[in-house]
Amino acid sequence: MKVMAQLAMVMNLDKCIGCHTCSVTCKQAWTNRAGTEYVWFNNVETRPGQGYPRRYEDQERWRGGWRLNKRGNLELRTGGRARRLLSIFASPVQPELADYYEPWTYDYRTLTEAPLGDDFPVARPKSLITGEDTKVTWSANWDDNLGGTSELGHLDPVVEKVRRESEEKIRFELERTFMFYLPRICEHCLNPSCMASCPSGAIYKRSEDGIVLVDQDRCRGWRQCVTGCPYKKIYFNHRSGKAEKCTFCYPRVEVGLPTVCAETCVGRLRYLGLFLYDADRVTAAAATPDPQDLYEAQLDLMLDPADPEVAAAARAGGVPDDWIDAARRSPVYALAKTYRVALPLHPEYRTMPMVWYVPPLSPVVDLLAEQGHDAEDRATLFGAIDALRIPVEYLAELFTAGRTSTVTNVLRTLAAMRSYMRDVTLGRDPDPAVPASVGLTEESLYALYRLLAIAKYDERYVIPTAHAEQAHDLEEIGCALDVDDGPGMYESGPFGEASGRPVPVAVETFQALKQRQTSDTPPGDLSGRVNLLNWDGNGRPDGLFPPPKDGAS
Repeated sequence: MKVMAQLAMVMNLDKCIGCHTCSVTCKQAWTNRAGTEYVWFNNVETRPGQGYPRRYEDQERWRGGWRLNKRGNLELRTGGRARRLLSIFASPVQPELADYYEPWTYDYRTLTEAPLGDDFPVARPKSLITGEDTKVTWSANWDDNLGGTSELGHLDPVVEKVRRESEEKIRFELERTFMFYLPRICEHCLNPSCMASCPSGAIYKRSEDGIVLVDQDRCRGWRQCVTGCPYKKIYFNHRSGKAEKCTFCYPRVEVGLPTVCAETCVGRLRYLGLFLYDADRVTAAAATPDPQDLYEAQLDLMLDPADPEVAAAARAGGVPDDWIDAARRSPVYALAKTYRVALPLHPEYRTMPMVWYVPPLSPVVDLLAEQGHDAEDRATLFGAIDALRIPVEYLAELFTAGRTSTVTNVLRTLAAMRSYMRDVTLGRDPDPAVPASVGLTEESLYALYRLLAIAKYDERYVIPTAHAEQAHDLEEIGCALDVDDGPGMYESGPFGEASGRPVPVAVETFQALKQRQTSDTPPGDLSGRVNLLNWDGNGRPDGLFPPPKDGAS
């Protein structure tokens, strides 16, 4: 047994309001430069919808992820080495710019400098790729709030699959419509197909925390990783000719800070923590014959950090004691393994994803309340789960390769928690039969409620810091911005290209950054180096906020 540590994330979809704050702050921190105009390391999709890039889940077309060959062994969907070598110079199975979108700005100069006249000037959209006039026809969340779903909803690959099995399950009439938000980042998989697809070996998985990064010095821009990733979370920078991807904000997590998307999330729906897993069994788990068994196979990989044998094996493998302790307090382990309410996204891709989701329950509660029912009553909730506006079959295709019983059990657990806590809140004697009906005790159900509803900052983010002796080894070797002269490859600053003096990803050394994040005293002068990646809320640098109006404090 080879025990390794993996940083992971859980998102509670019941809390996502689709505000896109996570997307905007991620883009501000990581992709606000030339060549990455269309790149969203974090994006929020409205489901049902085609996603970003368009129909990325259609692996019959894009051939991402893994499959089993005739001998039952894992192989990339793109085929063996010989087949991939034939397509190394021209791969026809990669999303084109139209599948993402042609990024644009507006002709603000015409708007602001047009001479006085009878007609109001128009700021036409201009392509950021060609500089010519363009027509805006697609974007990163074109399905936003079901916009156009009545006409385009059938193009959602998950809708297609569910409809093939039952035409009546998903319709788009107003009275039956449903929607929820699905935030997505790189899955930082245990069995990453992007890494296996890279001809130059530029993509690697950090042994200390499992974060998957791109070594920019080794990347040759073959773009095989774009094809190999079934989630399409690797992007090609047309300016640098390199592949880039979500870095899990590793300069932040190394000093114990959450990722930018988690830190700025309005709904507080993201949880960060550690898994301990058996690296020797990853390949066997990913080769589980029945795709619907992959969820359980992935759960079996996650080891109990409270087990003395697991802890001893982790120490023998070089996992520090404070990391083992963090794994014992990990909220992602609790939600995924202890309470079994978090599910992986598309386990059938066989990449063993490490970003998990608590499926949404709130639409059924809203519907029951609108119909005059007691929406928090256990019997009412349990009976309505099978008639959700969000069909269980749709959620199952996203999170369990189609196994509806697993999703139903998760929704029943969430419904039981709501029903039980309603009695507690109203001062009534809670019914112990409620948690027992979903296999939990009263204490564990309350602990689940606390974690999902009122968990404090240090309960949602249990992130062990890197050790000082590792600091030099962890410096920016895999950073997607480590090219030529730093971010953007030319004069740049914390607010985009040419916005100030050059600011690398980590302005300070490891020790200096750690001191600034943990010190009781505010930092000194932050002028000229304020960005969302390194700013932790301490101090108020000039220019960070608009100046107060006259007379305001």
